[in-house]
Amino acid sequence: MIVTILNFSNTEIIGYIGSVLVLSSFLMKDIKKLRVGSIIGSGTFIVYGVLLNNSIPIILTNACIVCINGYYLVKENKA
Repeated sequence: MIVTILNFSNTEIIGYIGSVLVLSSFLMKDIKKLRVGSIIGSGTFIVYGVLLNNSIPIILTNACIVCINGYYLVKENKA
């Protein structure tokens, strides 16, 4: 069952949410908040990629972004 808001499918809504989350993370002045926001947005994009019949480019790119941001978050917390 597809729920529509302004004629958007669930998949499109998740994609737009991911876009807003990633874009809003760039408004953060604190690098840790930026990285956390980016991880959440990229995680949302991974879900979006899965919903698009497992779109490997979307999933792979965003999984890499999550890993990179996670690595630097851990590294920054140890310093």
